[in-house]
Amino acid sequence: MENEIKRLRSSLKLSQEDLARACNVSRQTINAIENNKYDPSLTLAFQLAQVLRVTVDELFLYRKQ
Repeated sequence: MENEIKRLRSSLKLSQEDLARACNVSRQTINAIENNKYDPSLTLAFQLAQVLRVTVDELFLYRKQ
């Protein structure tokens, strides 16, 4: 699953650490999600979308492989 987290985070001038704190996860978790190495839980996906001011479907792009 691809995502727009890094682009949106950068546009809001948030570091990975800032986003991690806002979502109560580690910076490493944000890094793994941004690099498509980890798919977040549904709860975390909604938290990320809320902090980044978008909807979940704008944040994550599903591409069948």
